[in-house]
Amino acid sequence: MTSPPPTVPLVRMTGIGKRFGNVSVLHDVSLEVFPREVLVLAGENGAGKSTLIKILGGVHTDFDGELEIDGRAARPRSPLEANSLGVAVIFQELSLIPSLSVADNIFLGRNLVRAGFVDDREQRAQSKRLLDRLGIDLDVDQRVEDLPVAQQQLVEIAKALAHESTVIVMDEPTSSLNAPEVEKLFGLIQQLKTDGCGIIYITHKMEEIARIADRITVLRDGRHIGTAPASDVPPDKLVSWMVGRDQDHQFPDRSARPGRTQLRLDRFSVLDETGRRPIVDSITLELHAGEILGLAGLQGSGTSELFLALFGGSNRRVQGQVFLNDGPLRIRNPRTAIRQGIALLTNDRKATGLVLPLSIIANCTLAALPRLSPGAWRRPGREEALTQSLGRSLNLRAASLHLEVGALSGGNQQKVALAKWLLTEPQVLMLDEPTRGIDVGAKREIYQLLDELTSRGIGILLITSELPELLALSDRILVLHRGRLTGEFTRSQATPERILEAAMGKIQSGL
Repeated sequence: MTSPPPTVPLVRMTGIGKRFGNVSVLHDVSLEVFPREVLVLAGENGAGKSTLIKILGGVHTDFDGELEIDGRAARPRSPLEANSLGVAVIFQELSLIPSLSVADNIFLGRNLVRAGFVDDREQRAQSKRLLDRLGIDLDVDQRVEDLPVAQQQLVEIAKALAHESTVIVMDEPTSSLNAPEVEKLFGLIQQLKTDGCGIIYITHKMEEIARIADRITVLRDGRHIGTAPASDVPPDKLVSWMVGRDQDHQFPDRSARPGRTQLRLDRFSVLDETGRRPIVDSITLELHAGEILGLAGLQGSGTSELFLALFGGSNRRVQGQVFLNDGPLRIRNPRTAIRQGIALLTNDRKATGLVLPLSIIANCTLAALPRLSPGAWRRPGREEALTQSLGRSLNLRAASLHLEVGALSGGNQQKVALAKWLLTEPQVLMLDEPTRGIDVGAKREIYQLLDELTSRGIGILLITSELPELLALSDRILVLHRGRLTGEFTRSQATPERILEAAMGKIQSGL
């Protein structure tokens, strides 16, 4: 890794405390980051990581303790002031303006002005040079809302780097990136280290921590648990620091035994917006009761589009046949999908999975209201009782079920999103990145839940970009490349190499 850090850190946070009303979320937390290092900030959801970096980034200005940036006392009163001090924060929730172009977003808040007017030509030229340096192939005049989420993430990174900051905070930056894009990001991080920058990197992915961390700082329940060189914190010790207990293994042993065919697709296609080109091309598959069928593929493979079409959430034309329990499945919209036993957990809980200003109860019961409230009469007592029961089974951590979902940690938000679909009593549950952006403890709880669901005969279609997760959870794995099926593997046949080859378009034997 790197040589020992210099004595003067780029950032020093000492005795940091933060309260929201009567709730204390940070207690005497300290952190340092030095030039030419990656400091991984680890901890479960709700540990206080986001609050700490929001203090550094000028979002939270009322806090206890001392903050030094480049050896000088600092107390940024806004993100713009933090930027001026050399600190850039790339938050997990993107802060782009969808209707503006890539170039306009990169220079948002610090436009180049000439003769009193925004110099669009120079902004576009500088944006193009920056994206070229980062190896990002994007049209700087394209509107951000027309880009896929992964490319929006890259624009967010470019926007932060345009400030020429010396301290860069990255909060789950790979959550929407595919494997080649992750490699680009890691190459960029190495370049930034060489240039003398310090990186604070937040991730829940063990393989990323092992690969890029120079040092690791762990928070738990708003307290500083420890800081050490990455070489001194093997995965089992890191997990113990994060959750406060040892975990023998992350993935539960699969107890379910797949049964009869539950869902069958026969030459199923999803067409693009022109109605001529298939983005999902003649897919034939079977999902059995009690089975987890993994779907793998790089960006543009069509896996998420397949889920959306099966759920009736796409306005694109489909072709082919779909059968549920040997009967034809006719889905016109999500309402008819839910009624027939199909549920979809989307890959963006904040945008399409939850209604953040509504309560936990309202979110949990939203999709099941027709069943919970027959005759169009709400039954609040029943809704609260069912939510409370399901919350206990999911180990949902919340002070009250009447809290807004937006106030929960990412892991607990994901549990609420899952609870919403479990209350619909689905036969087929489609999960698109179910553990994205959640901590190791919450992941394990979700893994155990999936095993329990399959033991009750629910069939699960699973998309995950985390290869260890895909291999450990799936009974079978199908691989798509540009909408076409290129590989099918049993649990014993699947290897990372074979899946990647199929995802890159190499047809596996037997297809």
